[in-house]
Amino acid sequence: MNKLVELPVSADVVGVARPHESAHLHVAGEATYVDDIPEIAGTLHAALGLSPVAHGRLTGLSLEGIRALPGVVAVLAASDIPGPNDCGSILHDEPILADGELRYLGQPVFAVIAETREIARRAASRATEVVAFERLPPVLTAPDAHAKGQYVLPPMHLTRSTHDGGARAAIARAPHRLAGTLTVGGQEQFYLEGQISYAVPQEDRGMKLHCSTQHPSEMQHLVATALGLHAHHVQVECRRMGGGFGGKESQSALFACVAAVAAQKLQRPVKLRVDRDDDFLVTGRRHGFHYEYEVGYDDEGRLLGYELTMVSNAGHSADLSGPVMTRALCHADNAYWLPDVALHGYSARTNTQSNTAFRGFGGPQGAIVTEAVLDRIARALGRDPLDVRRANFYGTTSNKTTPYGQPVEDNVIHELVAELERSSDYRARRQAIAEFNATSPVLKRGLALTPVKFGISFNLKHLNQAGALVHVYTDGSILVNHGGTEMGQGLHTKVAQVVAHELGVPVSRVRVTATDTHKVVNTSATAASSGSDLNGKAAQDAARQIRERLAAFAARRFGGEARDVRFAGDKVQVHGRELAFAELVLQAYQDRVQLWSDGFYATPGLHWDAAAMQGRPFYYFAYGAAVSEVLVDTLTGENRLLRADVLHDVGRSLNPAVDIGQVEGAFIQGMGWMTMEELVWHPQTGLLTTHAPSTYKIPTANDCPPVFDVRLFANSNVEDSIHRSKAVGEPPLLLPFSVFFAIRDAVSAVGGHRVDPPLRVPATAEAVLEAIDAVRAAAG
Repeated sequence: MNKLVELPVSADVVGVARPHESAHLHVAGEATYVDDIPEIAGTLHAALGLSPVAHGRLTGLSLEGIRALPGVVAVLAASDIPGPNDCGSILHDEPILADGELRYLGQPVFAVIAETREIARRAASRATEVVAFERLPPVLTAPDAHAKGQYVLPPMHLTRSTHDGGARAAIARAPHRLAGTLTVGGQEQFYLEGQISYAVPQEDRGMKLHCSTQHPSEMQHLVATALGLHAHHVQVECRRMGGGFGGKESQSALFACVAAVAAQKLQRPVKLRVDRDDDFLVTGRRHGFHYEYEVGYDDEGRLLGYELTMVSNAGHSADLSGPVMTRALCHADNAYWLPDVALHGYSARTNTQSNTAFRGFGGPQGAIVTEAVLDRIARALGRDPLDVRRANFYGTTSNKTTPYGQPVEDNVIHELVAELERSSDYRARRQAIAEFNATSPVLKRGLALTPVKFGISFNLKHLNQAGALVHVYTDGSILVNHGGTEMGQGLHTKVAQVVAHELGVPVSRVRVTATDTHKVVNTSATAASSGSDLNGKAAQDAARQIRERLAAFAARRFGGEARDVRFAGDKVQVHGRELAFAELVLQAYQDRVQLWSDGFYATPGLHWDAAAMQGRPFYYFAYGAAVSEVLVDTLTGENRLLRADVLHDVGRSLNPAVDIGQVEGAFIQGMGWMTMEELVWHPQTGLLTTHAPSTYKIPTANDCPPVFDVRLFANSNVEDSIHRSKAVGEPPLLLPFSVFFAIRDAVSAVGGHRVDPPLRVPATAEAVLEAIDAVRAAAG
């Protein structure tokens, strides 16, 4: 018997750059989103009538005039909902349509169902004429709500004492002390595809819902509840979203419920696609935070004691504010050892949109305040901020346990930052910038290097599970379905690569289908950066079962041991014989071998005591760092990012092209939050005045730095993640903290680095000018 040449491992499938699985459809305009689905005959369109007041008592609805308008088929109010009037994701505190109380300006009060979208929108715009109310005083800011003791959830506290007396005593004993406040604004997700749901009644009380959502299973549950049905009556399907960023995790529910209730009542398909302005006015976004802190530190800048109060603007209901605050508290340490801490979290109830998930999910809000504290300490000591940050890094043999009790076992921050410091030429540039600023009275440059340590997993243990189905057809083609949703991040691409690798075939053999609650059930949201970790493992499990069945069949048919059968390069080697994968599949089918399988995965080792705020909430940590250099015009407050050097840890990358794209996109999106995306509510009326692209500025291609060097750090996950890769969705959003602190550095140069700049987030031109004025005044 001739020995066959060993087939190569399918290294051309996993770990190499491949285009997004829908890239060819995107560029051709052929990718189907919910609004592109051909409308069924008889489809109606819905629009929402919104509250004209930030806080009030709903005293009446005069809807007969709207019902009489030409083209209007129906107008629905809270009383028309068959089941509970609730779409709260955790607490049952969020009505689908307002009933009794008006909680914020923009809250949906009624829904118009009409023959066309234009008719529905025009009719719904008459809300000011038909909504009767008694005005009540609104609370519009988190500090005001905090002062009134007004919260959506009980406060949270995370403490650690390594010495007697805890944080307060450690601060009192410290050689140096510092206290201050910081304000960080919220951020609109600004997904390109707005909120949309298309509900189609089915036989026997069934309802099929095409929904742009990150959480089909939650939409299924909430719609079924609103309709007074069981989950098996409702099918939710999502092929892809035009962006989500957390804004479609829980907040797609209101739109799904309204469309489904209308479709059930009228027994006609109903589509609800909201206008961008209404999307802004109805939905929530990243939580803005207000911080008050006091720290004690030594001559090297090492933190000895740290007390921090974080107050988030939760909006009118709880939504996901609890898990967001938990993650914020668990990321206040970022990459730093905090020996004695007392961290307090308050989720303030305000008369604004209910804030929700956004890329990072509280982690960025928790980490940025500690970065601000260390930056202030460095200026107080006259030291380079990088040296102070490095002095506080977690250790690898000691000082390696987080305040919530999880050991940091995979710490690579020292090596990663050292590599970036060298490759970015940080020290030489720091000197060159000092020389430039000494001779430039108007234009000032700034430089900053900031690190990232970000925990990966859902806060709730039970959400860390996933399922998948893999079907192998007799021609050797493969169909995959899993519980994750595609929103442009490349999840389906990575899952296809994983399945192809497991079966030893090219990716072209694998097709991933729309996420569907009638196929894989009880799924978790595609969130927490866990999409590939969970669904990739589940799909791998399903594909491996099929491979093992095929290997056992091949050994029976051709001899040898099943464990020696090799699958690679679209070929199968078995007992000295080589045959095509498709050929073996056909023979296996003819021998009645099962060629489909389900797969399942649950992240191991997680546990969390929510009351004690202790445990292991994260499977592993992802790391990164960035150096940013900016130029600030001290006359106008305008700033420009000149250069960004990024080094980020994704473990063994499943797809470097996708991962680098995620890092680049997260950096620019986070830079927008740090520098230009400002949310403004009218202080009397409570109107969100920045509710459209004309007033809310997001970054464009012109805001990308001329020099943008993004590299992946050579590393392997110490945990058994999918192919030892690491999550990449959320962690890089913290990298552009370096842009904000570079702006602070430039503003500080105005006063010769003798005065700490009181700069808020976002660092808009107005905020920068205010900080410059303050520095000049304090410097004399």
